[in-house]
Amino acid sequence: MPNSQISDIKHFQFKDTSFADLMTKRIYNILLIATKYDIFILEDDGRVDEQIFDEYTSLNLRYAPRFTQVSSEEEAFEKLQENHYELIIYMPNMDDDDIFAPARNIKYRFGEIPMVVLTPFAKEVSKRLSTEDMSFADYVFSWLGNSNLLLAIIKLIEDSMNVEHDTESVGVQIILLVEDSVRFYSAALPSLFKIILEESKEFSKEALNEHQTMLRMRGRPKIMMARTYEEAAEIYSKYKKNMLGVVTDMSFNHNGVKEKLAGYELAKWIKQQDKYLPVLFNSSEKENKIYAEKLNSIFIDKNSKSYPLDLRKAIMDKFGFGDFIIIDPDTREELFRIRNLKDLQKTIMDIPDKSLRYHMSHNHFSRFLYSRALFPIAEALKKIDVDDFDLDIARKIIKANIVAYRKMKNSGVIAVFEKERFDEFSNFARIGKGSLGGKGRGLAFMGNLVKTHMELNESTSFPVIIPKTVVLCTDIFDVFMESNNLYPIALSDSPDEEILKHFLKAELPEHLNEDFLTFFEATKSPLAIRSSSLLEDSYYQPFAGVYSTYMIPDLDDKTEMLRLLNDAIKAVYASVFYADSKAYMTATQNLIDQEKMAIVLQEVVGSKYGTHFYPTISGVARSLNFYPIGDEKTEEGIVNMALGLGKYIVDGGVTLRFSPHHPRNILQLSTLDFALRETQRKFYALDLNDINSEFSINDSFNLLDLNLKDAEEDDSIRYISSTYDPYDQVINEGFYPGGRKIISFANILQHDLFPLAEVLQMCLKIGQEEMGRAIEIEFAANIKNKEEGAFYLLQIRPIVQNKEVMNEDLSLIEPKDTILTSVNALGNGVIDDVYDIIYVKTEGFSASTNQLVAYDIEKLNKQFSDTGKGYVLVGPGRWGSSDTWLGIPVKWPHISNARLLVESGLENYRIEPSQGTHFFQNLTSFGVGYFTINSYLKNDGTFDEEYLNKQEVVQETKYLRHIRFSKPIVIKINGKKKQGVVLKPE
Repeated sequence: MPNSQISDIKHFQFKDTSFADLMTKRIYNILLIATKYDIFILEDDGRVDEQIFDEYTSLNLRYAPRFTQVSSEEEAFEKLQENHYELIIYMPNMDDDDIFAPARNIKYRFGEIPMVVLTPFAKEVSKRLSTEDMSFADYVFSWLGNSNLLLAIIKLIEDSMNVEHDTESVGVQIILLVEDSVRFYSAALPSLFKIILEESKEFSKEALNEHQTMLRMRGRPKIMMARTYEEAAEIYSKYKKNMLGVVTDMSFNHNGVKEKLAGYELAKWIKQQDKYLPVLFNSSEKENKIYAEKLNSIFIDKNSKSYPLDLRKAIMDKFGFGDFIIIDPDTREELFRIRNLKDLQKTIMDIPDKSLRYHMSHNHFSRFLYSRALFPIAEALKKIDVDDFDLDIARKIIKANIVAYRKMKNSGVIAVFEKERFDEFSNFARIGKGSLGGKGRGLAFMGNLVKTHMELNESTSFPVIIPKTVVLCTDIFDVFMESNNLYPIALSDSPDEEILKHFLKAELPEHLNEDFLTFFEATKSPLAIRSSSLLEDSYYQPFAGVYSTYMIPDLDDKTEMLRLLNDAIKAVYASVFYADSKAYMTATQNLIDQEKMAIVLQEVVGSKYGTHFYPTISGVARSLNFYPIGDEKTEEGIVNMALGLGKYIVDGGVTLRFSPHHPRNILQLSTLDFALRETQRKFYALDLNDINSEFSINDSFNLLDLNLKDAEEDDSIRYISSTYDPYDQVINEGFYPGGRKIISFANILQHDLFPLAEVLQMCLKIGQEEMGRAIEIEFAANIKNKEEGAFYLLQIRPIVQNKEVMNEDLSLIEPKDTILTSVNALGNGVIDDVYDIIYVKTEGFSASTNQLVAYDIEKLNKQFSDTGKGYVLVGPGRWGSSDTWLGIPVKWPHISNARLLVESGLENYRIEPSQGTHFFQNLTSFGVGYFTINSYLKNDGTFDEEYLNKQEVVQETKYLRHIRFSKPIVIKINGKKKQGVVLKPE
């Protein structure tokens, strides 16, 4: 076998079957024409609608049709003119001279509607049928007292309506029934449909959720019926690529003449074209068995009392339904029993050569898959000619196909978690029936984007992946809270530590532990336990970063890992009721007892380095860049990324900031001084050894704060660093021995080692188009070597913007009329109900007191929360920075009533603005204005602190002044031009 055929075994790609596009033509309304007596006999003391509905329900079918019953030709014409019908069933009045006249008349007028004649079974009827011209009827059936016949008639007509589209679009299979005896096919067809529908109901359970189960039923094999040799040959010729099997009578018309062995001749002709297509013979003459044996086919006696059971067994054995039995072709001994695709994946490498050759050469693998509506993989395996392949390679190809197909099927789908099915190729599952919460919804949405946009995975060395995820739905939260009686302590004013203590003592539902152990087996990596509340990351109330996220290591001792996971989940639940969360709820006018928490359990992206674990890259990308430089445009977006765990970015650490459309244009690397001063020096990693510490309200308790020397020793920055040469005073792009390392990502952004910038462009563009608004995504990337990396999408959420239009040119406003002006303003619109301004006094300012400033602001903000009023907040450096030297380390709840936030640089305190954090997301989501000003520079904003110092003070601390005006200080922001002003009160 040529190397080119096997070189890409790992990279099979499948497009998913669109089951929603199948069986689109349905029978919704049926006109039943019969005498009242015949209708009574047909109903057998129950309504036809109810009988059919019961049949549909038992087989997991939808769209049960409605019957309209009339007793005369006149009534029929009246109904047909009033309403639309997809099927007419006519039961003739046997006392009429021309029993089929009404049917002929109706068909003449409404020829496009399929017509079925349903006659009572009697010799007299059979005789009349044989002498009548029945060409007006699409089908004739005998009523034998079996309500399943009505179901079979409906499905036969629906199959004929959809067969052409469904076979061409996805390869739906066909079972051909060839039979000319009205009495016999009236009995056989219901049996055949019941077998197919019951088996389809069974295999559809392999679908990943209830919705997919219903859709997958649409991929069941269709049944077509022929009554002559010519009709059968025409159907076979048209659909032979999609033929699953043939069930044929032995005697029927050929060239207008009844032939005793027409079925045998038909089967011979079919076998010449497809020698392994299964053919089942039906005959009432036992001596015909010899002809079936000549073609190595199964013979079924029509007169046998066990005919339905015989037919079921033959179809199950030969048409790929039921379990796939792998046999020894010499002894016929059963070696393996395969029930589903996962079984086949686990077994394929162990099947002996002669068994593999036998089953492959007879198309047994593809038939097994076709019967289960697994069309893409069935098609792929059917193309493998065992004579052209080394069997070991064939095994690898089959397994690689199965793996690729299962990965594709699992992506973008919210599966119901089942222990027996969840494995390393599963991707996203839910435990429980409640909501997924905000993060869970975002992850599910991203999974669907990756699945439907194939362009995201064009690079095989840098695929776009959603980490393996399981969501505990909100109903688990409800059970946990109520069964442990936690609401009294949770809603009290107890300290956070006390609330956490009570939650850790509580018990999660015991049945979860088995599911968790299955999840451990499938992941083999540390786990992140993230909050996913109903309100979190919603369109209008993003709660980004309000609740806790914990990480736990992957341990050999799964009992210990189970304990850690249970505690982490309980700690995330507890964080809903911490003081900060309650303050946030008050600020957003939500009620804390209405909040419901789902939990996202997710693989942590990264690699193990000794006793710690972290990814090569973590980042946040936004589709709007509010700080474009050079040729950058606002709509091209912005990315902030860093080495290590993403919490470093969330906490406001130093990141590399760039536009994905201009990855070589990076301000921080533009000068030697900038690169040495403004690039990352620390990073976060998960401590794999810290398993004994008590869970704390600080969700970072088991994270390590490391420096670049640690990463250098781990050899994790080889492909993302540059090296500073102190002798030549230059930075060399790349990793070289000696010299200080700079996290520049130069090999990736400047030299395209991996297409990161291109992938980010696509993700932002596709995400924004699909979500219909500006977005923010969290991502991580892990790089193992020059050829192997992966990009992981971790979250997507909307950036909610103030929709008020502002077209005024604010640069025309006289500076003397303003308290503040900014040429780097974020937001849009007019805020005219603010009377207060709080500002950090610049005189004597020292970054060493930033934590004390934060305490003062928290106390002032609480007063505003109580009254529901807003204020303008001005201070130096970054608001919300976890590094107190870079800014004032407030948390969002501590400034939640601020309507405008101003970061004001000082001559001796110049800090880059804080963009890309959860804090920043909340700020923009609530429509809070955001100014960056550097008043010591010309044309970079103004701050008239002298004017404020002259105003009467409401409150003053060592570090802050609070001014209140009697008239509003109007805030105007033009987001398009990035202009902002705060006007002095009139």
